[in-house]
Amino acid sequence: MSAATSTVVRVALPVPMPRLFDYLAEAGAEDVGRCVRVPFGRDEKLGVILAVGVESDLAPERLRPVIALRRDLPPLPADWLALVGFAAAYYHAPIGEVVALALPPGVRRASAFTPAEADPFVAVSQAGRAVLDEGRSGRTRAFVATLATAGSLRRARARELPDGDKLAEAMRRGWVERVAAPGAVHAGGAAPTATDDQRAAIDAVTERLETFDCWLLQGVTGSGKTEVYLRLAERALEAGRQVLMLVPEIALTPQLEGRVAARFPNAAVVSLHSAQAEGARAAGFVEALAGRADIVLGTRLAVFTPLPRLGLILLDEEHDASYKQQEGVRYSARDLAVWRARDRGVPVVLGSATPSLESWEHARRARYRHLRLDARAAAAALPAVRSVDTRRLRLDEGLSPALLDALGQRLTRGEQSLVFLNRRGYAPVLSCTSCGWISGCPHCSANLVVHLAERRMRCHHCGTDASIPAACPSCGDQDIRPFGRGTQRVEQRLVELFPAARVLRVDRDAARTRPQWEALLARIAAGEADILVGTQMMAKGHDFPQLTLVGVIGADASLHAADFRAPERLFQQLMQVGGRAGRAQLAGEVLIQTEFPEHPLYRHLARHDFDGFAARELDERRVAGFPPYSHQAMLRADAPQLDEAQRFLEHARDIANDIAPEGLRVFDVVPMRMTRLARRERAQLLVEADQRALLQRFIGKWLEVLRAQRVPRSLRWQLDVDPLEV
Repeated sequence: MSAATSTVVRVALPVPMPRLFDYLAEAGAEDVGRCVRVPFGRDEKLGVILAVGVESDLAPERLRPVIALRRDLPPLPADWLALVGFAAAYYHAPIGEVVALALPPGVRRASAFTPAEADPFVAVSQAGRAVLDEGRSGRTRAFVATLATAGSLRRARARELPDGDKLAEAMRRGWVERVAAPGAVHAGGAAPTATDDQRAAIDAVTERLETFDCWLLQGVTGSGKTEVYLRLAERALEAGRQVLMLVPEIALTPQLEGRVAARFPNAAVVSLHSAQAEGARAAGFVEALAGRADIVLGTRLAVFTPLPRLGLILLDEEHDASYKQQEGVRYSARDLAVWRARDRGVPVVLGSATPSLESWEHARRARYRHLRLDARAAAAALPAVRSVDTRRLRLDEGLSPALLDALGQRLTRGEQSLVFLNRRGYAPVLSCTSCGWISGCPHCSANLVVHLAERRMRCHHCGTDASIPAACPSCGDQDIRPFGRGTQRVEQRLVELFPAARVLRVDRDAARTRPQWEALLARIAAGEADILVGTQMMAKGHDFPQLTLVGVIGADASLHAADFRAPERLFQQLMQVGGRAGRAQLAGEVLIQTEFPEHPLYRHLARHDFDGFAARELDERRVAGFPPYSHQAMLRADAPQLDEAQRFLEHARDIANDIAPEGLRVFDVVPMRMTRLARRERAQLLVEADQRALLQRFIGKWLEVLRAQRVPRSLRWQLDVDPLEV
């Protein structure tokens, strides 16, 4: 490439510096948004061209040429570049790091992913369905049965199912075949009859489908919010537009994928989430970029999917904290979805039974349009909620007599129950009664949790794993005991109390992979479990008609937490998990064990009164000056020693006080609640303002000074705008 035929291109690279880099390339305006490989120091890096034909501050002879410019894919469109540019500016992150986050690695590396046509969709053939009707046994038949339930899947995804190694054998026998598009084997079942509330919500959004509005769809559990999403997606697809559907967790995608595939048998449906193989994620991203994907289903990261025909954004469980990235670029997918909808001039629907207080306040102030589904679909009633006063009760491994009696009644009637405890493992800590030793994590300010079934102790924060000692490591006493309880301990006791019952534990230990999770859901749906013992994995998104009882253990721990958002999260969690009960014709009941039965939170919960709870919480936040009545940013630092992290933050505080405009508040440096994590000590510094624009202007000036400071190589720091944990 000669200097005479080349031009200057400006490239975003994944480096922790808030700047772009200039190179020489034979490129034109049509190459803005293309991926490139460039020299960087003694190494090479992959980036994206953001501008072509610019004037560089460097002399031409100092500019290095691009190594490779990828033209086999469409360039990333202007609106996608605007989205990552906004994310970089608002969250004060280097734009190259945002680009690297938003692009699947396989898109940046030309040889790293399999094109979609090389990973075809497969589904059970007519011959395979005939085999299932014959009731044959064997692993290949078991795989075919699982695939029949899942519908059409990419071949690589089908291999991840239970007995997926039998896919080749099933295809050789003709029981599984390639199909043209997701869901092509489905008949496209008829939609259920919409309720009056659902029709009102669908009509309201449909009338304004060609313009931006942010709609808050507040619907009680079981009210049919997903049906509203599907009807709206249908309207967008009929108009030739693409739909982006976001869910907070990967665990929620299997059931939604099945419903979408069944409803839209001829639509090209793509799933995108971080648990996918690199090639599958890259292939799905390219399908969307090329405009071939009609519906994109995904988790937080899917908000960055390029969609040239975007017509609608749907975001389920909008209150969920999983939409906020807690590492690297700390963005909120929910907030970026709203910005993206406004930028593209399309509607965005935020759905939840328990909206975030920020969104609920926006709706109350008419910034968002408010839609309500106040009754359950299919004539099902909301479950009865009552508190069980445990102050004077003797509990059996945390189980009250009232809860045990209710479990027994459900077993007699052949109904399912869920015992909810948001703590996995056998017990939170192992302790010695002689010397007071406890099983603390050597690397974190946390305890090693006892996992009795595996005879191991694990830290649920850094992953440290150790065997259970035979005697106290401090004094040698062999009488060391587990204290507290987790799902394994409750499961064990329920098996002892109800020997005839099929007790199934549902937590991260029981379902480490997506196929394991899908297998658990299939067992529950098939009625192969009587009593479920679950964590927050069971709290939302699942519909089991035979589940009529939810018993909650250990809810009080969040009532008086230091985090001002703890009551909001507790109410949302309890309302969501309670909503699993009585979703069909059978009446549901929720029993919450508590030592504070008169607490206002439980009283609002018993009345299913989210609005009353939200108004009360917001009144308290207004008095205290907490969000949404203020705007915050958190500067965090970590180092091998706490003093080192605190010194940096105290210096940052001094700088902030020197440049802080009127109306900005700078708080003291404090250790984080979990001070030690993975052998590093952590501290934080909070800044706050009543006006978002004031805070943003200050952060820009503050970071400019901080980035010019020399800091020890052992110290790391990062900024979190709109933090969820303070």
